[in-house]
Amino acid sequence: KAHSLKKLAASSSLLLLIIMANPLASEKIWFDKARVEEAESNYYAKKYSGDSAAAPASSALLADIKNIKDHIRNVLGGDSSSSTSEIDMQRLEKLESENVALRNIINKLEARVAALEIGGSGAAPAAKPAAAAPAANEEDDDSDVDLFGSDDEVDEEAERIKEERLAAYAAKKSKKPTLIAKSNIILDIKPWDDETDLKKMEEHVRSITMDGLLWGTAKLVPVGYGIKKLQISCVVEDDKVGTDDLEEQITAFEDFVQSVDVAAFNKI
Repeated sequence: KAHSLKKLAASSSLLLLIIMANPLASEKIWFDKARVEEAESNYYAKKYSGDSAAAPASSALLADIKNIKDHIRNVLGGDSSSSTSEIDMQRLEKLESENVALRNIINKLEARVAALEIGGSGAAPAAKPAAAAPAANEEDDDSDVDLFGSDDEVDEEAERIKEERLAAYAAKKSKKPTLIAKSNIILDIKPWDDETDLKKMEEHVRSITMDGLLWGTAKLVPVGYGIKKLQISCVVEDDKVGTDDLEEQITAFEDFVQSVDVAAFNKI
């Protein structure tokens, strides 16, 4: 008897676990309820039909199982058919509300499109008069132009302004000091021998005068064997004095000068 009770408890617990583990439990639907109840009733009726001693206990277990089923039915929300109908009604109401919202949105969009079409068709003709107004103004401006008039007055005024500007530029340029290119030259003047009077040779060299020539310092530099050369510096304007002309005039003093060399040439 105790063994039978354990089996009934285990089966009831298994039934409860199966029901709770059903993936459709969250939907509150039990499709196989009637078939499961009928199979369970037939099982227990056949099992205890020949055992009279176990009849009271089995009836008590059946009562407990029935109570458990009622409790499960209450937890799941009652009859499956009623739960299904309630779920269907909720879905139907949700779909109807969504349909109404979509219809409202479509109506608003249609109204906006219609307003835009009306506004676009009305604005296009209005632009034509606005465009015609500048054209009329241009025609009025053209009518004031004398196509056969003379441009002599305009040309004379432009020439006068041009001449005044050129004269002002020339006067400004004349007042601006011009840069004069100058160079510093050091010349080596060699005598014929050691008996040449170097002082007189320097006097003859300094006697050369040219526009743009300025003589500087001079000194005697030993060459060898008692002979010295005259090294003299000068500043020249590049546009007025050339080194060739200067050497030619120095070598003209044949009694004193043997040769002339440019020792240094620097721009100032």
